[in-house]
Amino acid sequence: MNEQHGASWATAIQATLHCLTGCAIGEVLGMVLGTAFGLHNATTVVLSIVLAFVFGYGLTMRGVLKSGLGAAAAFKVALAADTVSIAVMELIDNTVVVAIPGAMDAGLASVLFWLALALSLAVAFVVTVPVNKWMIGRGLGHAKVHAHHH
Repeated sequence: MNEQHGASWATAIQATLHCLTGCAIGEVLGMVLGTAFGLHNATTVVLSIVLAFVFGYGLTMRGVLKSGLGAAAAFKVALAADTVSIAVMELIDNTVVVAIPGAMDAGLASVLFWLALALSLAVAFVVTVPVNKWMIGRGLGHAKVHAHHH
């Protein structure tokens, strides 16, 4: 396979850190709200995923809007840039949290809750970096945002 747009690991890490920021805000907020309100674990996971996409897209749109793009166009860039990265990150981090016995039911005052959440985001980051490297190297994913950065 001929790679036309080589992507460095540093670029992939930077893109994944950007994605992790939005995902982590949404993921943590969703887990905290779901736990605080005593929502069912499945509802808490869905809430976390929805908020991760909202914050992930929102952070990308914020940067793209600064470049002068309109809201609809900025949203399309965010969809193209972040959907796969956020989806992979959410699949991994929620799988890790759910797989850790007692983590979802531990409560906000529990070290287990917070350690599980931190571990899940760290594992998701490590898994998502090579995905982003592959995508950026082919002009996909976060590469779509680079045209709009100043």
